[in-house]
Amino acid sequence: MRLPKPRGVLSEWVLGRLAGTPSVGDAPAADGPDDEAIALWALHEVLYRGFEDASDDAEGDVGLFAVRHRLESGLEERLRSRWAGSDATADVGPAGVPAALEALVAADHGPSLADHVRRHADRDQVMELLRQRSVYHLKEADPTAWVVPRLPVRAKAALVELQFDEYGAGDPNRLHAHLFARGLEAVGLRPEYGAYVDDALPETLELNNALSLFGLRRRLRGAAVGHLAAFEMTSSLPSRKLVQGLDRLGMDGPMATYYDEHVEADAVHEQLAAHDICGTLAEDEPDQVDAILFGAFTCLDLEARFATAMFSSWGVAR
Repeated sequence: MRLPKPRGVLSEWVLGRLAGTPSVGDAPAADGPDDEAIALWALHEVLYRGFEDASDDAEGDVGLFAVRHRLESGLEERLRSRWAGSDATADVGPAGVPAALEALVAADHGPSLADHVRRHADRDQVMELLRQRSVYHLKEADPTAWVVPRLPVRAKAALVELQFDEYGAGDPNRLHAHLFARGLEAVGLRPEYGAYVDDALPETLELNNALSLFGLRRRLRGAAVGHLAAFEMTSSLPSRKLVQGLDRLGMDGPMATYYDEHVEADAVHEQLAAHDICGTLAEDEPDQVDAILFGAFTCLDLEARFATAMFSSWGVAR
C-alpha cells in the first residue's frame, strides 16, 4: 500500500515526514476534520502493514509520535463528549455488564444500511458501501489483536477463541479479511489492502481511528472489548439482510459468502464477547466497567454516524 493523498496542511506535513521528506517547523493545525482524520489514519497504519513508500524509520519518529498522541487525545475527547450524554448505563456494577451491553444495543435506533441494501439499494450504492467498508474489513480483527496481552486470564482466553475464528480457524482461505478481499474481487472491485482509503469518508476514517486508538492504548482495553461486543451483538441479523440484498442484485457468490459467514459466527461471538470477554474483564478489573460501556456506546454511535453519512451521500432520507 502506498501513502494516501493529503487532505490539508496537517496531513501534507505528516505524509511528507512519513515519506522521509525533511519537514520545516512543527506540525501545523489541521484544516478540518477530514485533514485530521487521514493524518491519524496514516500514523496508525505505520503500526500495521505500513506503506511501501514510507521511510523505514517512520515508526520510531518521535515528532510523528507527538502528533499522533495529540490527534488521539483530541479523538478520545470527542468520543467521550458524546458518551457523556448517555445515562442508559448509570450505576452498573461488574455483574451487570452483559445486561448493560444488551440494553445499549436494544436502545440503539440508528439508521440501518443493511435494511436499505436488502430492500432498496441499487448496485452503485452497494459498490460504494463495499469500498467504504473495505478500509476496515481488509484488516478486520487486527485492531483488537493489540488487546490480547493486556487482559486477565479469562478474558484473554475468550478473546483468543473469538479471534481464532476471525483469523480463519487456521485456514488462510477462511480468514475473514481474506474472504472480504475475494468478495471485492468477485464484484469487480480492487481487493488489495487500503485500495480505497482516498475515497474514505471522514466518518469511515473516524470509525477506523477509534478502533486503533482503543487497541493501542492499554488503559482503553475495556473500550476495545466493549466496542468488539457491540459490533458482534449487532452483526448477525444485518449480515443476513446484506446477503439478501446482494442476492437481490445478482451479487451472490464470494461477497455474499463473506456476510453469510458472519450470520452464524457472530450469533455465537456476541455471547462470547458480552459474557466471557467483557463480563469476566469487569469482574476481574471492576475499574474497566465504564470503559467497556464507553467502547460499546462508541461503536453504536460511530456506526450510526457512518450510516447517516452514506445515506446523505446517496440523497436518501433516513
